[in-house]
Amino acid sequence: MSQLGFPLLSIIVWLPALGALLLLLVPRTNDELSRRASLGVSTLTFAISCALPALFNPALPEAAAPAMQFVDQIDWIPSWGISYNVGLDGVSLWLVLLTTFITPITVLSTWDSVHKQVRAFQILMLLLETAMIGVFVAQDLFLFYIFWEFTLIPMAFMIGIWGSENRIYAAVKFFLYTFAGSVLMLVAIIALYILHRDAIAATTPGYVGTFDFGVIAEHLRSGSFVLEAGLAQALFGAFFLAFAIKTPMWPFHTWLPDAHVQAPTAGSVILAGVLLKLGTYGMIRFNLTLFPDASLWAAPAIGILAVIGIIYGAMTAYAQTDMKKLVAYSSVSHMGFVVLGIFALNQIGVSGALIQMINHGLSTGALFLLVGVIYERRHTREIGEFGGLWKVMPIYGGVTLLVVLSSAGLPGLNGFIGEFAIMQGAFMAYETGGARILGWPFVAFAVLGVILAAVYLLRMYGGAFMGDVGNPENAQLSDLSRREIVVLGLLCVPIIAIGLFPNLLFAPMETSVADVLHTFTGVVAGR
Repeated sequence: MSQLGFPLLSIIVWLPALGALLLLLVPRTNDELSRRASLGVSTLTFAISCALPALFNPALPEAAAPAMQFVDQIDWIPSWGISYNVGLDGVSLWLVLLTTFITPITVLSTWDSVHKQVRAFQILMLLLETAMIGVFVAQDLFLFYIFWEFTLIPMAFMIGIWGSENRIYAAVKFFLYTFAGSVLMLVAIIALYILHRDAIAATTPGYVGTFDFGVIAEHLRSGSFVLEAGLAQALFGAFFLAFAIKTPMWPFHTWLPDAHVQAPTAGSVILAGVLLKLGTYGMIRFNLTLFPDASLWAAPAIGILAVIGIIYGAMTAYAQTDMKKLVAYSSVSHMGFVVLGIFALNQIGVSGALIQMINHGLSTGALFLLVGVIYERRHTREIGEFGGLWKVMPIYGGVTLLVVLSSAGLPGLNGFIGEFAIMQGAFMAYETGGARILGWPFVAFAVLGVILAAVYLLRMYGGAFMGDVGNPENAQLSDLSRREIVVLGLLCVPIIAIGLFPNLLFAPMETSVADVLHTFTGVVAGR
């Protein structure tokens, strides 16, 4: 039971799934009731989740294992050491809030864009929300893997049923890519369980083992469980590959543009807003904590891949004429920044990566919604089909400009502070034995990525919104409806607030990030 006396975190995890079950009672033909019920459940989930930062104690002392709050733990399969174990710390706090915040906004955006099998779509949305929250809070490796894999199913169905012309191809590609990486992670989880069980059983006869992440991390810290260097690197690689595909990092990114372009707008928003963050969260939670020595070993190579992804994603985005595909490739570039911050292996880099994960979810989610708005009106996303939209749709043009500048990293908006912290962390790098694992060359290329982002985003904006209305089909387009203003306005609030008051996000995560890095530095120092 939670230290609060009631299972607050479990309520947040399972409430959307309960709502999905209740939706089965709604008549299949009653689309309006299905939408309202889904919106009500997801909004209630967000309202309850707002208690998390209010009750969260950011100054909780560091413990032998990562300090978790709101813990709910029940034995599940005790003969194998498997338990239902959920908890929250500063690393996962804002990611849970991002998930519960984005979901009702996405549901609200489907009112005029999803018209077939509406009840089924809303059920999948709520099930996906439970799975994503579960990934961020699961503290048992077996439970984590179940939530992780379950996220594939609703998203694959969303793409395959409600997507565009090549939706089946995109859905299958998305599933196969991410599932292949996940199978390797499952092998690594089982191997870690067996190795840990055998190591502890040598001194504690009859020990059945555990999948409890906190216990394994504690034993690694104390030295009662030691992984040989080569074995640790192999396990690190298996976890990292699964997370790199999900992120997605270059060169594991090729599923993403197809999935985004073919997915319905709501699917793209959830995919960019939350689903991609599961990979980078896993890198922080598992790669850095469980395999610190291997993280140090791999960091230069991963930094190179991250920088390549930053530049490649930006250059490929610039070449696109389809606005949705442009935003999709921008995700490859922006997530490269996140990975670079994580493998700077210092407090400011990892904190900046966490902030940028939130920022990307807000800004890129908003960009996909904005592309969806114009697609619903014109049924095309080609930049060349537009021009002068600001004259016809001034509110739409103003909101789009704000989000574009946010994504480009304009100071005063949310994107700037995350990129600034990441580059500062990469420049400081991590020093051991007098050698830097990253440093100024990585920052130089990252800065080039920032410049290129401004180029391709402003090029898109200039082509679609500036100048005269050359195409007569655009002359009578309606501006944002009240519902669309509410949807986009809700996203604009944190975009501005984080830019002006970033410490609201930084402060709660400081102790938890230090705890992750304490694990890392503690094992490295003990070489």
